[in-house]
Amino acid sequence: MSDDAPRTVRDAAFDVLRRRGLDRIFANPGSTEIRLLTDLPDDLDFVLALQEGSVVGLATGYATATDRPALVVLHTTAGLGNAVGALATARMNRAPLVVLVGQQDRRHLASRPFLTGDLDGLAGSYPVWTHAPARPQDVPGALDRAFHEASTARGPAVVAVPSDDWDAPVDARTLPSPVVVRRGRGPEPDAVAELAAMVSAARRPGIVVGADADGAATWAALVALAEHLGAPVWQEAFAARAGFPQDHPLFAGHLPPERAALRGVLDDHDLLLVVGAPVFRQYQYSPGELVAPGTTIALVTDDAEDLHHSRADLALLADPALTVSALTAALPPAAPSPPSPSPSPSPSPSPSREGSPRADRAAGSSPRAPGGPLDAPAVFTALAARLPPDAVVVEETPSSRPDLHRLVPARAPLGFLSAAEGGLGFGVPAAVGVRMGAPTRPVVAVVGDGSTLYGVQALWSAAHYGVGVLVLVMANGRYAIMDRLAADAGGKAPWPGFAEVDVAGLATALGCPARRVATHGELTDLLDDVVPGLAERDSPLVVVCELRR
Repeated sequence: MSDDAPRTVRDAAFDVLRRRGLDRIFANPGSTEIRLLTDLPDDLDFVLALQEGSVVGLATGYATATDRPALVVLHTTAGLGNAVGALATARMNRAPLVVLVGQQDRRHLASRPFLTGDLDGLAGSYPVWTHAPARPQDVPGALDRAFHEASTARGPAVVAVPSDDWDAPVDARTLPSPVVVRRGRGPEPDAVAELAAMVSAARRPGIVVGADADGAATWAALVALAEHLGAPVWQEAFAARAGFPQDHPLFAGHLPPERAALRGVLDDHDLLLVVGAPVFRQYQYSPGELVAPGTTIALVTDDAEDLHHSRADLALLADPALTVSALTAALPPAAPSPPSPSPSPSPSPSPSREGSPRADRAAGSSPRAPGGPLDAPAVFTALAARLPPDAVVVEETPSSRPDLHRLVPARAPLGFLSAAEGGLGFGVPAAVGVRMGAPTRPVVAVVGDGSTLYGVQALWSAAHYGVGVLVLVMANGRYAIMDRLAADAGGKAPWPGFAEVDVAGLATALGCPARRVATHGELTDLLDDVVPGLAERDSPLVVVCELRR
């Protein structure tokens, strides 16, 4: 555009994107986005993914790694519809996304031309905000508001924009949105005092952490509190992120997502302080209460949605790091005491029980013969022995997730990432997005072969844009977790296996290098070659681990 050309809505929208740091566009566009994207300015990067679930997955990983909103562009009904599952995951993972959805030309929408999208409500309640600007001149302000909505509510904010709006003349007036937002996060002193009195009165306190405690400041605050109290720290079940350093002596393990087992694990505590998690995440239904009678529960979270559906005697809606630090400062000095014994091992993990405290971490991880076959513990033991502390492990392997938790502890913030919603298709694209957002950190995706098929298109994006992520595919040729659940239900599964699917071949077809390993020696040789240079790697690698069946 020449200096004397009239400014358009598109120009003003790009100004908004630059001001808000939305300078990388994750997209799978169509004709309704042509006017926006053609001749994209050089200071805005474009990242293509080959399917909308992968688009949103990449953006979710990127937003998680950078801790700021990422921009997604989708193509009318088909694009938004295909992305809904991934948007649900982004909402549950509290990943801030600005989602721009193209719409047909405003001038003949009333005639319902080809590609007209009935976009209102298509994504259900998963967006934190949805808007269709009343006139073209409202588009820049709507994008600015979407940035604030996504940042505040930590989820996807959707703006639908007709294709002809981009060429319309801009409204020169100031945008109807704040330039800077300062969010109040500190706890009220009276609330901290009330919480401190509750904790001080407890004889056997325990701490439960969740995904919203994953951050350097919160980890430091929780370590100080746990050490002050000498209290064990449990991780919530099915957590999308690690809320505490899992190699710390006071880390006790992952809670089971079933009520009877949960009561058994937590029975020794008269008070539970839950930080950054709901109370408590469950999976399959079982009767009874969450905790034994007489157990007091206090909750600290900055997620109002989690707070409002949690069973708690006292709940503080405030920043976890600031609140935990204030709590520790308000407690009386710690009395000298001998070191606490390791927590008692919980029952062996199963599809319905995550379990696995630190004391049981070494089980199933004995040295393997170089020519011996692979199983999940062998793969994870070999990986854990070689990963640096700052590695990011992105998980989507349902049948072996308990083994991963037991054998590969998260040792740094963002050391573990998974899909909070539980749907498949997150692992591969999220790992690619994390590496884009944190290019100096080693990133490893640990995914099942079935899970890989839901997001395999993201491998093309990783190869095309030179993203050095390592993808370990746990290949058993079937939906092992489903087979196990069917067996537990006492019946026969009607679905077949898919051993004939060649994941390495699919990766190669998408331009991504791939290797197969079938023995322990082959795996360790490969990891010894790849892992030391993973932080500097500029191309992806898929390693299909052919597990013993």
